[in-house]
Amino acid sequence: MSYVGESGLSTTAVSAAARPSLRGIIQANTLGFIMEAHDALSATIAERAGFKGLWASGLSIASSLGYRDANEASWTQLVEVVERMADAASIPILVDGDSGFGNFNNARLAARKLFQHGAAGVCLEDKGFPKMNSFVGDRHPLAEISEFCGRLRAVKDTLGSEDFVLVARVEALIAGYDQQEALMRAHAYADAGADAILIHSRKSDAGEILAFAREWSNRLPLVIVPTKYYRTPVDEYRAAKISTVIWANHNMRAAVSAMRQVCERILREGTIAGIENEVATLDDVFDLLNYRELAEAETRYLPSVAVAAE
Repeated sequence: MSYVGESGLSTTAVSAAARPSLRGIIQANTLGFIMEAHDALSATIAERAGFKGLWASGLSIASSLGYRDANEASWTQLVEVVERMADAASIPILVDGDSGFGNFNNARLAARKLFQHGAAGVCLEDKGFPKMNSFVGDRHPLAEISEFCGRLRAVKDTLGSEDFVLVARVEALIAGYDQQEALMRAHAYADAGADAILIHSRKSDAGEILAFAREWSNRLPLVIVPTKYYRTPVDEYRAAKISTVIWANHNMRAAVSAMRQVCERILREGTIAGIENEVATLDDVFDLLNYRELAEAETRYLPSVAVAAE
């Protein structure tokens, strides 16, 4: 059975107890996968593909709004997008909350609003505000440990009584620090109340991530984002007892590639005949947005229309 939320996209109607929880995904004994989404449509597609959780990517959402991933989009714009995603999909959403959009007060306010609008958790990274995307340039100043722990505690104190997952993202390796700095920060964030640690790397291999995992010894669930070290077999993550892999920007990048190719071909060929069989059909789009439910509702709620005799 399906229902349609305010977004118009269809969602499977299942009880809250039957839905997968974000905490359940992250704390499971098996490796979990979370897929990026940046709007209601991509959230629906990811859920229908079989993913059990969504990553509301800061990069992807900013890109879809025409902003750079440098806190150019506001936290209120992020909340609006997450609300549409939560209305369209029934699986839990972990939100990329950047560095919390300011100090402890901004972080707890954004987290509370995200929770109120459908998020199952938020990930905060230990940078200052504004932050720059971790793969752009070499200027990635980190927050003081005690100050960032205050942001984490503020979120935990605000939403600790709710089933809301707080992930602390360690950017020490991104900023050029060593394993000891990364581990020191991760342990401090665990003490401050984080439910999981995300360790990030910009290297093309997973060596420093796997080394961190060995030293971390599974104190808290460990989350990774293998955007750069994508060649590493996932069995290595399982062997390292990593909890969750986030495929962090691939729906957005797939959309960019597909739209560019279609635009170039239509302009070059002067017709849509050649690409018609390579793009989604209108029926596919209508199915994703559950037009059938709307047609059925019309028969229930609108007066019947008499057919005029010829």
